[in-house]
Amino acid sequence: MSRHPSASPKVHPLVVFAAAGLLATTLAACTSKPDQAASAPTVESHAPVGPVPAGLDRFYGQSMSWSACAPYATSADARSAFKAQGIECGRLTVPLNYDKPDGQTITIGVLRHRASDPGEKIGSLVVNPGGPGASGMVAAAGLIDQVSKSDLGDRFDLVGFDPRGIGASEPQIQCLTGPERDADRADDSETDGSPAGVTKQETEQKDFAAKCAQRTKYGDDMLAHVGTRDVIKDMDVLRSVLGDQKLTYLGYSYGTRIGSTYAETFPKNVRALVLDGAVDPTQSPEDSLVAQGQGFGGAFNEFAKWCAARQDCALGNNPADATKQFQDLTRRLIDFPVPVGDGRKLSYDDATTGAIQALYQQNLWEYLNTGLNELKLQRGATLEKLADIYNERNPDGSYGTTQDAFVAIRCVDDPRVTDPKQILEGQEKYVKAAPFLDDGRQPSSARDACAFWPVPNTSKPHEPNVEGLPKTLTISTTNDPATPYQAGVNLAKALKGSLLTFEGTQHTVFLQGNACVDKAATAYLIDGTTPPDGTRCKAN
Repeated sequence: MSRHPSASPKVHPLVVFAAAGLLATTLAACTSKPDQAASAPTVESHAPVGPVPAGLDRFYGQSMSWSACAPYATSADARSAFKAQGIECGRLTVPLNYDKPDGQTITIGVLRHRASDPGEKIGSLVVNPGGPGASGMVAAAGLIDQVSKSDLGDRFDLVGFDPRGIGASEPQIQCLTGPERDADRADDSETDGSPAGVTKQETEQKDFAAKCAQRTKYGDDMLAHVGTRDVIKDMDVLRSVLGDQKLTYLGYSYGTRIGSTYAETFPKNVRALVLDGAVDPTQSPEDSLVAQGQGFGGAFNEFAKWCAARQDCALGNNPADATKQFQDLTRRLIDFPVPVGDGRKLSYDDATTGAIQALYQQNLWEYLNTGLNELKLQRGATLEKLADIYNERNPDGSYGTTQDAFVAIRCVDDPRVTDPKQILEGQEKYVKAAPFLDDGRQPSSARDACAFWPVPNTSKPHEPNVEGLPKTLTISTTNDPATPYQAGVNLAKALKGSLLTFEGTQHTVFLQGNACVDKAATAYLIDGTTPPDGTRCKAN
């Protein structure tokens, strides 16, 4: 399937959507904040700060022009988020290829909310929400209210950036048009395991890879340099341009991979790292996929228990029957999709994607139950809306950059899986871990888009070498649906840092209203104090 680097089963983006409430707010159609007032650009200039790699002085010492953020919005979510008060945006210039610093340059979109107590300011808190492919600018804007309520808002400028190729950064990774992605989402033939089905799927995957190279400015050159190894170099340039001797970083979900890669590459440039919803740096793509299946399978079971206690539970009042009830409701969409208006239909793929979206956060379970009850009545509006949010579909039918970028980044970040036997084994393990996502069809051995990617991968799983790295803090949630708890245990160990455990069922937790987690991580970010070994937090 073109929007995922595994044809079947799906690999879902590892992303926290700009604090816990953004999706619920979108679904509930709440009003947004007043428009941001226009302001004259402010130019900041200073010499490079901290160590500068050879040949990069002009980038580390560049001026930044800060102005209103509205022109940087490239999606409906961004337009809404950039109405926040007190924010400013700018563009950072970086080399396309760091091995050729005198060659082609690209730009990185950056958003900042200044510390409320400049006299006590420690520096910048740089945020990335994961994906890979999600907007750090949107995430930072969405965190402003929560950060402003804590000491972090006094002591840090809150900074979000759109990694290269994403959102406001230029050029964008571009693969599918809006109509093409709509058609892709509506196509439920993509797990046909017959020889003809495999041939069809692989032809589509080749076509997707070719379109990414053709439609992305600078083509193969850009695709070869969108991975994490280049993003962390951009982040070090940003550190210097912001005037920070050392980096203070908050990475959610796949953003923890950015954090751990930065820690390995620039260990002595780190001041503090909070990594929430961890990606295990040593885990293979296949093992990561199965672990994600276990996470979503566990979250679905928790949803089933929650639902069973309700009179209106769409899956009935026996959690043991929930998987079959879900399958019975959704599998029929393969042959009989449900109209949702504007010529669109709810496909099986969109129904399960909508369910996955809701399982990221408990505050979306209500919408999942509503959507499944609607499906019983041959209506699909709520599940389609959840799937649209997941896919970043705008009201005009265009899409944000996350899904295209997700594939492009994963294809250079991870080794390719091309052995048909290995692909089939991975599917068997995945549906065993998350049986509610078993579509009942013969599995497919089709290779994904990464097998046909025009440039080689640049990274592989490994134990990071973090000699000289200061103490870090990893936060891991016991029933995280997307990044299972053990991945956080393993990351904390790999970084020789501290682990904070949150007992709950959600994807990431810091700055989402849990007093225990927020207090511990805030204390670490401000004064470097890590919580005692074995510290566990529970829901408020």
